[in-house]
Amino acid sequence: MKKKAYSISALILTGSLLLAACGDGNGNDGNDANVGNDNNTVDNADNDNAADNGNDDNEANDGAASDANIGNLQLGTGSTGGTYYPLGQEMANVINANIEGFDGFDLSAVSTGASVENLASIYQGELELGMTVHIPARDALDGTGDFEELGLSVDNFGFMGHIYPEVMQIVVRADAGIESVADLEGSNIAIGPPGSGTQAAARLILEAYGLEDGDYTAFEEGFGDAAGRLQDGNLDASFGLLGLPAGNIEELSLQRDIELLTLSEEALDEIEANSGYERMEIPADSYDFMDEPVQAITAYAILVGSTDTIDEDLGYEITRALFENSGDISHAQGAHLTKENAMNGSEGLPLHPGAERYFEEEGLLE
Repeated sequence: MKKKAYSISALILTGSLLLAACGDGNGNDGNDANVGNDNNTVDNADNDNAADNGNDDNEANDGAASDANIGNLQLGTGSTGGTYYPLGQEMANVINANIEGFDGFDLSAVSTGASVENLASIYQGELELGMTVHIPARDALDGTGDFEELGLSVDNFGFMGHIYPEVMQIVVRADAGIESVADLEGSNIAIGPPGSGTQAAARLILEAYGLEDGDYTAFEEGFGDAAGRLQDGNLDASFGLLGLPAGNIEELSLQRDIELLTLSEEALDEIEANSGYERMEIPADSYDFMDEPVQAITAYAILVGSTDTIDEDLGYEITRALFENSGDISHAQGAHLTKENAMNGSEGLPLHPGAERYFEEEGLLE
């Protein structure tokens, strides 16, 4: 799969230029991760017709959808060691194999910093599709949360379907003497890449226990890198907003004794009162190393698409190809990518016109 590189300085510069041109923000867009070689940059600088949503009469299924370069479309996922990247690769493969009416269509899943970066990159015209937690997507639309810090709101994306439920799993070395999130003070912790839903949720949890920046040493990396550090004893804990069960946690448990931290009722109350996350119980049989249930928080992973570069016809076909053929996805979390679950996480978000047409045809809209 093709990868695309983002640097923090480049995103800050690009965001500053965009916001200066729009006159509506401070351009402090630093939420990204260094994820590979910049071999496939898509030139979307001429998206002058964004407000049209690509619904011109001459843009039927003839491969000329809006401003999208259908031979080089990109789906922003997450870090290579998390759930988004391998699942996103399979999603792209399924869409590529089943798209109809768009000759030369090619969609690549690219590794990114996940939720916030994907949404910001859609805003900037650098990605056509993105995977995200539904809560940062709401923040992007409203200009709140991380997007308030960036000084922007993102209104050029639409919901294209639920992917799977995400569960925050806090993994600690069994020999680290950590029994509660409160014990993470002074510890080395992986909190997820900048711009990821994992990092936003990790900070939310830490703050619920009174832990702020400086109370711990933060490693801003994905769970794949963090798992290696945990195995080597160089990390005490790692946060991961992952599918359940997560294969990389299962693999790590075979190499080193680990545990999952549970959240207190007080912390859960505070988190639910200050975010869109909901409490859930991780069953004791989720992993072989678990002896009892663990209290955690959960959210939805969703697919979003640009309304600047993906018009209604192309959006419809992408949505149809994915949901009609999701059974071909072998990743464990692909089991949740069904028509029955398709609208989970959509509340409060605009639907992409193409996805809306598909969902309406399938009787999924109330």
